[in-house]
Amino acid sequence: MDWRSVAKSIQEQVDHANDGESLEADVGSVINMIIYGIGIIAVIVIIIGGVNYMLSQGDPNKIKKAKDTILYGVIGLVVVLLAFAIVNFVLGVFK
Repeated sequence: MDWRSVAKSIQEQVDHANDGESLEADVGSVINMIIYGIGIIAVIVIIIGGVNYMLSQGDPNKIKKAKDTILYGVIGLVVVLLAFAIVNFVLGVFK
């Protein structure tokens, strides 16, 4: 058994498993998918807050709760956008 052929075979399997992409690219893709999912959830929270605001019928408690829901959704969306920018900046630095 030639160790060079074994090492070459292992290297080919690793390259094939990663399709030539690096670990940083894989991690970046996973993080970006998570960030996209959280962004979608933040938009849904904003929509729910808007619907609750429209259905509040002038009740001050319901209006306050709906406004808070919208505010928290917007804050979440801003945090997600900042996280997206930071992750892509950091991953861009390592390329």
